[in-house]
Amino acid sequence: QVQLVESGGGLAQPGGSLRLSCAASGNIFSRYAMGWYRQAPGSHHELVAYINPSDSINYADSVGGRFTISRDKYKKTADLRMDSLKPEDTAVYYCILRNYNDYSEYWGQGTQVTVSS
Repeated sequence: QVQLVESGGGLAQPGGSLRLSCAASGNIFSRYAMGWYRQAPGSHHELVAYINPSDSINYADSVGGRFTISRDKYKKTADLRMDSLKPEDTAVYYCILRNYNDYSEYWGQGTQVTVSS
């Protein structure tokens, strides 16, 4: 089993910045990916940013150039730096970890991000 603990989030004004952090522990294999999804009210989960075991990164088109994902493989942490925030970035953000050895996937409890003036 894997545990994911998220921190950060909260309220920001349009154009502002926030940082989300995620710390993973438990049964994590040598090859794993981490990423962030979000879910806005009335919407499906949307992949925001993802970093695979080879450190290849993908971003949703809606956040490219504004959000930056990073991770520390040894500490098993992942951060999401969010700049130039827009009201449409308002959502619950979830950290995810995927073990590539068995493709097991784990989700954090979610953290609220609200962008409003």
